[in-house]
Amino acid sequence: MSISAAGRTTERTMKTVTPEEKRTSRAAFYGLLVDYWEIMLPVVALGPAMAYFLPADLPIETKTTLAFLTFASAFIGRPLGSVIFGHFADTLGRKRTTVLCSAGLGFSVLLVALLPGYDVAGLWGLVGVLALRLTGGIFMGGQYTGANPLAMEASEKSRRGFVGGFIASAWPVAYIAVSLLTALLVAVMPSGSDTSAYTTWGWRIPFLLGAAMGFGLFLYVRKTAESEVWAASKSKVKRSRSPLSELFRGNNLRNLAQLFLLMTGIWFAIQMLTIAPTGLLISYLGLPTERVIWGLLLANVALYPCYLLFGVGGQRFGRRKMLIVAGVLTGVISVPAMAVMLHIINADGPFWLAMVCYTISLCISVAPNAIIIPYACERFKTEVRASGYGVGSTLAVIIPGLYSFILLGLAHFIRYEYGVVVLLGIGAACMVAGAALGPETKDTDL
Repeated sequence: MSISAAGRTTERTMKTVTPEEKRTSRAAFYGLLVDYWEIMLPVVALGPAMAYFLPADLPIETKTTLAFLTFASAFIGRPLGSVIFGHFADTLGRKRTTVLCSAGLGFSVLLVALLPGYDVAGLWGLVGVLALRLTGGIFMGGQYTGANPLAMEASEKSRRGFVGGFIASAWPVAYIAVSLLTALLVAVMPSGSDTSAYTTWGWRIPFLLGAAMGFGLFLYVRKTAESEVWAASKSKVKRSRSPLSELFRGNNLRNLAQLFLLMTGIWFAIQMLTIAPTGLLISYLGLPTERVIWGLLLANVALYPCYLLFGVGGQRFGRRKMLIVAGVLTGVISVPAMAVMLHIINADGPFWLAMVCYTISLCISVAPNAIIIPYACERFKTEVRASGYGVGSTLAVIIPGLYSFILLGLAHFIRYEYGVVVLLGIGAACMVAGAALGPETKDTDL
């Protein structure tokens, strides 16, 4: 009895979706969901309540910069976490590292929810936010440095693109969830003043929920199996150096430098299109909080399927090719779209039209992040994969993560808010150059 090509493909696909692949991909998705939830908390949930931690007489540019810094501190911690825990993920195991970092992340978020404000502790409350965000960022960097290579190593080669897109789609899911919760809280309790219910205590609810999610991740990952690819490599390869030392030598170093350039471009796009808009639109341009939250929320609803499309597209057409195309489209479409959005808002034009321009830019320039998880894992051999993936994808966030200070510098030459357009253009150039310098990886055996 013959079996058609379609039948063989279906049968093979069904066989390759193993329980290990399902559980590790779900664990990685959930891990990034918790990670991104924590990232979005100061941007979305704490953004309307930053007055709780700041003196009332600060200039608006300073307030906006400090609000940005609460976000940036977590991203500064990520490379440290990747360096520290990438070593452990390559030497002690992907699973153990993820379990440890999940618990640390949960405690970091919980402690932020318990901090006093400016009226009680002065600026020490803000210092506490920054310190705990930095600590949480370290555990974030360690969490996905273990979980994402674990998921890729458990996935069939032909499914890595979809699995990577599914995992990375946790970004818009987290943004939507945090935004919905914040919009609900702002709607049911007084907000907008230094003494309002939301400003003094309502913002703590999303943080407490984030802590619970972190502890839930800890329990889920404990039941996940260790990577068979890592275990087999550990039994065969005798190390003469630490993974981090090997990473900064020879071909590994060249791969790391190329990934760093590519990720610098992607991080500029992520920062300018998912983090900066909240502070710019609410704190700097003075738009109503609820309108901005709902506008950005709907844009992220459109972003979610784009993650899956880019993941599948990278598998079908090639990850390198898709990343180059995304960089070009960022330069020729996303950059002008953001400039038009800001012009509409400054001219008191229709907000819905500004959000259409923003959504176009968001989907073109941020969704390519879906390709990075499989691409970065495929660039490094098993013995240094977690370190290479973690360090390469997070070390590049340092410069884009300090964008609030770069915007202040650019404000000497152009209007403050238009600095995001300039940085998005720089991101497009880095994305194209970084992808062009690397090879195609979709057929790589892990």
